[in-house]
Amino acid sequence: MSYIVALTGGIGSGKSTVAESFSRHGVSIVDADIIARQVVAPGEQALEELGKRFGKSIILNDGSLNRPALRERIFSNPLEKEWVNKLLHPIIHARTQHLIAQADTPYVLWVVPLLIENGLQTQADRVLVVDVEPQIQLSRTMLRDGIDRHQAESIIAAQVSREKRLACADDIIDNSGDPQTIEPRVAQLHRCYLKLAAGENRQDIAKHD
Repeated sequence: MSYIVALTGGIGSGKSTVAESFSRHGVSIVDADIIARQVVAPGEQALEELGKRFGKSIILNDGSLNRPALRERIFSNPLEKEWVNKLLHPIIHARTQHLIAQADTPYVLWVVPLLIENGLQTQADRVLVVDVEPQIQLSRTMLRDGIDRHQAESIIAAQVSREKRLACADDIIDNSGDPQTIEPRVAQLHRCYLKLAAGENRQDIAKHD
């Protein structure tokens, strides 16, 4: 099995941008968000179960999941959120493990937005956190998702704190400034991860990279 680097970060931090940069180095990407969308696609058993639980209001006319409607139903209802998690997490986990096992690159970049929240960091060999200043995170989230400040603050508050996320990090990419700084940092980390995947000692790597 490939060496696993888990990439995480809060909403609006720029995880997708960083993952795309790694992919340009030929790294296998396993994205939990993409898998999560796939397991509730039309025709999937999980979507049928969600429809039975919450009714037709969460299914759009084209047969796909009405994500905002589902989010609204579970956001303030911990019991319903727990039910959805118990349904989806095992399916997502199984598909994730299958994709990681299929990877033919020295290491896999496993993109998991809620890595720390779900206690999954121990399933990776290394944790890379994309960090961003809180105010920048807030403004990016509002702009990207077309939501107001209150909604963005609620989503951020529901995630693990910035401090706890950084405490779990082996490596950090600061994405608060110029986007052009991302590529050199990713290239540096890519070299590091290739060496770690080959079994080289981290201290030896630090001396040469």
